[in-house]
Amino acid sequence: MSCDYFALAAPGVRILQPYQPGKPESELRREYGLSDIVKLASNENPLGPSPKALAAVEDALGQLARYPDGNGFELKAALSARLGAPMAALTLGNGSNDVLELVARAFLTSEHEAVFSEHAFAVYPIVTQAIGATARIAKANPPDHEMPYGHDLDAMRARVNERTRVIFIANPNNPTGTWLKTAALEGFLKAVPESVIVVLDEAYFEYVEPAMDCPNALRWLDRFPNLVVTRTFSKAYGLAGLRVGYAVSSPPVADLLNRVREPFNVNSLALVAATAALEDEAHLARGKAVNRDGLARLTVFCRQRGLAWLPSAGNFLCVEVGRPGREVFLELLKRGVITRPVDNYGLPRFLRISIGTEAENARLLDALGDVLDG
Repeated sequence: MSCDYFALAAPGVRILQPYQPGKPESELRREYGLSDIVKLASNENPLGPSPKALAAVEDALGQLARYPDGNGFELKAALSARLGAPMAALTLGNGSNDVLELVARAFLTSEHEAVFSEHAFAVYPIVTQAIGATARIAKANPPDHEMPYGHDLDAMRARVNERTRVIFIANPNNPTGTWLKTAALEGFLKAVPESVIVVLDEAYFEYVEPAMDCPNALRWLDRFPNLVVTRTFSKAYGLAGLRVGYAVSSPPVADLLNRVREPFNVNSLALVAATAALEDEAHLARGKAVNRDGLARLTVFCRQRGLAWLPSAGNFLCVEVGRPGREVFLELLKRGVITRPVDNYGLPRFLRISIGTEAENARLLDALGDVLDG
């Protein structure tokens, strides 16, 4: 009789639902036999990486037989200079997802709890359950709030107790696009006990416009030693395929994160590409301009079609399509357009739509208009 390996697994793993990524283009080709495909599902940069990053990768190809720098010195030095943070405050990850898991491994146990909001990034419950900790999920803002379905900080604060060890906050939030403003978030940090690690996930920070009043949490690190700010090169910097992110925290917290970090968790190509990408401010600015224009065009379309949408400080828009979002998603697939249904986030009548190039956005709007017209 074969062994019951499910029974052997840790309790948290047995109840875990794996992360579901956006549908890849190759899968759509196989299923529908399509060749002309637009992917607007995974919040990637439609301009791709900086030419400087690509050149750095090409130069590094000859060294693939060597292990990468396990400490990531060059990238940390570049980040330190750019962010004004000491290198001892930095932790590198295989994407910022990796850093989120490091926080869970370093600070959560089966005796502790993690607090996060409903409609927040799916990795928070995954890393919490995998460790065997208890998830305490706070109700999000109501639909008529200024930031519908976004984080309700009062509700999150009410979930904090003596067992709470970690709080996860996405600002801006994925998949809603909503954000927390400076005064509210600063007040929350003041109210949280210093024994609770507060993770501010700023994966979309580079897309924030100054008028939005969405704070740069790095400026609070000296005041709140329990704060961990995570960021990524997968979004605005266009390096999703190389998987590189980082955390900035107090040096004692960074020391603990680096103790559980896997050796060589960031590969050599990712290290040189991210370092070079930081130098190309013009490429970053172009990507932000494309995103700004694309968001404006999509919101005009929604207004004309009578569709509601959530305010977004990211490179995507969460649109209420007036029917089950997965139905619209499947119809768009037939037309060669990949978006992201978010029913798994508790938003069954919404689609999350990434901003693409001007041509990709036009293709989306034509296809979506066709679907809505029946």
